[in-house]
Amino acid sequence: MVTVHPEYVVDAQQNRKAVLLPAAEWDRIVDALEELDDIRAYDAAQPHVADRLPFEQAVREIRQNDGA
Repeated sequence: MVTVHPEYVVDAQQNRKAVLLPAAEWDRIVDALEELDDIRAYDAAQPHVADRLPFEQAVREIRQNDGA
């Protein structure tokens, strides 16, 4: 978990309009987001359980296709 120490920029009615963070904290947030993107991309690239074949079945299908 990334610990942050935000400072808020507010308007005349004290509504939050922006956040200021120390640069080192921002860098840690960006690193964490990039790592999360990598994890999501890896997970998306993995074959789904339904797409998997038992080894023996795959060999059988390869042999059948070679003879065709």
